[in-house]
Amino acid sequence: MNIMNNNLSVKSITEPARETKVCYEADVVVVGGGPGGVGAAICAARSGADTVLIERYGHLGGMATGGLVNIIPNLSDIYGEQHIAGIVQEIIDRMDARGAASYPQKPEWGTFERKVVDRYLNARMGNFFVRDNMKLDKEVVLYSALIDPEVLKDELNDMMKEAGVKLYLHSWSTQPVMEGNQVKGVIFESKSGRQAVLGKVVIDSTGDGDLLIPSGAEVITEMKRPSRIANLAFCFWITNVDNEKEDEFKAAQPEKYDELMKELTDKRGFARHFRGLLKDQENVIWFHPHIPAEDQTDVEEMTRIDIDTRKRALITYEFLKNYVPGYEKSYIMQTAPQLGTTGGKRVVGDYVLTEKDMNREEPFEDTVAVFAGNDRDELSHRYPKMYIPYRSLVPKNIEGLLVACRAFSSEDSVNTHFNLIPHCLCFGQAAGTAAAKALDSGVSVRDVDIKALQKDLRNQGVILPSS
Repeated sequence: MNIMNNNLSVKSITEPARETKVCYEADVVVVGGGPGGVGAAICAARSGADTVLIERYGHLGGMATGGLVNIIPNLSDIYGEQHIAGIVQEIIDRMDARGAASYPQKPEWGTFERKVVDRYLNARMGNFFVRDNMKLDKEVVLYSALIDPEVLKDELNDMMKEAGVKLYLHSWSTQPVMEGNQVKGVIFESKSGRQAVLGKVVIDSTGDGDLLIPSGAEVITEMKRPSRIANLAFCFWITNVDNEKEDEFKAAQPEKYDELMKELTDKRGFARHFRGLLKDQENVIWFHPHIPAEDQTDVEEMTRIDIDTRKRALITYEFLKNYVPGYEKSYIMQTAPQLGTTGGKRVVGDYVLTEKDMNREEPFEDTVAVFAGNDRDELSHRYPKMYIPYRSLVPKNIEGLLVACRAFSSEDSVNTHFNLIPHCLCFGQAAGTAAAKALDSGVSVRDVDIKALQKDLRNQGVILPSS
């Protein structure tokens, strides 16, 4: 190994050529076991493809589990119409059967009944469950769901096993295997050393598009501030909180309560939190603070934010315990083992979704997902649906690669609204099904039969426009 001085301050190392063991050959290789990777791997395997999933942590679920972002929002629009189903609905149903999900019942979707609305406002979850219906001049309830992240880890393992997906956990993919502009597999590192998995189709579900730049794909990095996606998050839960006692104190001494929350904020703690609505977790509160980040994939910045926000979590807990009634016997239940990444680089695909597309009234011919556009105020009423074309998952000028995560081809204005957990699951369902369909038909993923793909997705419960 040679060390070279490129200039006065920067050194580089020339590594010797080496052989890397190929430990497996598959039809489809999915990199990243977050929501997008879960959807991609399960649907590819169910569609008949020999599928491998490589995940850096020892569990699946990504932000929905390790990130403690256990909220699956915006499944319906403000009128109560469900837009996201398919594998998302299947996961919710399976979690519900285990007593590990909470959501408004179907008759409550779109309701303005005060008791139902207040249930979510009192839990401080209005951002996820309540919107203004300007036509009615009332607050209404959305179909969103909460899930238990620990149960979800186990349920996803079961789903992978049932589908026949081969898992490599504790494995970090480091680069794609390339042959010209064709992705042929990936190299990963683990406690077992450096190994490779070869595949006919590779799906990047890393969230941050880790395979894009090494594959030669063009990327978009712009994130206008103060956009939601220009942040990192450090989530943590506090339990054994007496919510009634806190509410009584707040009602009796509102000025004192507000004064304490201001003092907590001044001390760099986090005052804003949600109250758990999962079964038997009524005394758990959730903190999802967002921290502005210049580069969400810079290891030094990630280290700084992790250390600093962990300190701020303890400041928050100790202050609440010492000064706010209801927290006397509380304790930190858990902190997220991974930082919450809300955005980052995106691929330049065969189609780049722009802000103009959010105001589109007609679906794309290659629509593979429909999302509820709930977060744009008056525009949400005029354009309640967002259509996602298959082309936004296909990297321009790169073969054998699909993207199924928040790195889908989009401007930041689109990405900030449609890169959440249910959206990524939908990207994964479309990409995994398309990969298997392309291989079965003997064509590239770019040339997959869209009508046949859409038919397969509908058969899986995906809600798509009428053909």
